[in-house]
Amino acid sequence: MRAMKDIARASAPASIGNVGPGFDILGQAFDTLQDVVTAHREAEPGVRLGAVSGRVKSLPGSAERNTALAAAKALLDAAGARFGVRLDIEKGVPLSAGMGGSAASAVAAAVAVNALLETPFAQAELLMFALEGERVSSDPPPWDNVMASLLGGLVIAARLEASQVRRIPAPSGLVSIVVHPDAEIETRAARGILRPAVAMETVVEHSRRLAAFVAGCAANEHDLIRAGLDDVLVEPQRRYLLPALPAVKTAALQAGALGCSFSGSGPSIFAWCSEADHAAVEAAMCAAFAREGQSAHAYHAPINSRGARLEPLPEVVG
Repeated sequence: MRAMKDIARASAPASIGNVGPGFDILGQAFDTLQDVVTAHREAEPGVRLGAVSGRVKSLPGSAERNTALAAAKALLDAAGARFGVRLDIEKGVPLSAGMGGSAASAVAAAVAVNALLETPFAQAELLMFALEGERVSSDPPPWDNVMASLLGGLVIAARLEASQVRRIPAPSGLVSIVVHPDAEIETRAARGILRPAVAMETVVEHSRRLAAFVAGCAANEHDLIRAGLDDVLVEPQRRYLLPALPAVKTAALQAGALGCSFSGSGPSIFAWCSEADHAAVEAAMCAAFAREGQSAHAYHAPINSRGARLEPLPEVVG
């Protein structure tokens, strides 16, 4: 039995949902941006919102509307905790950007609050609590962003069971780019426009690309990744949400990208490319957004980015 902490701090990275052909199946951690949650033990049971900083200055204060608070509540309820927590949230991942902002907050909260328990859950066991947090954003909760932010790297949900989530070997020599335009798309709304049924030939082509992509990653074959890194299932249905998408995608491919698509439900667009082509692809995507009249910010990260982890507490000065 260990001494119980009164404060714990954890970070969780942004993420790329779907990773092209893997709608609700694949997720990739993107550690250039993170959310950081500091959990304070309090005697009164329940979950409460403390300070909010970073990209936003306010967030909903109830567990029904805040993914971090919802994840913390699910974890404390499962642990039978007799104490409560106050969460300070530093938002480093933009919201409604297609970069897993809601998932990052939920994951960071689960990791931080877990560290306050006398007997913490294993890191992989936190997935279900973080998903309860993500349910605030979209119900049923998509697994892709949550599992990638928690575990890091490129992750696949073989089935919607925590025991069937695995990291896929990350191919070498590649880098991921995410370009975030000055726009917002709500995940719930983007999922709501998807058709309930698609043609059989679309399903076959989608399966072909997904299989090629996963096989290419496992075998570290970039040509096979290029053959599979194309979303023929969901992207065509959401294309109208971001008129600049075709131009940005064309620019990325012409600059050498292996593939390019929405990051999650958008509006951010991601691309995979070789390390040698990184600067050219990033510049081409930003220039294409500019030609379409949209400002945009570009970020890049390794394919094998780190997942959520505990962080040292800041030193108190004075």
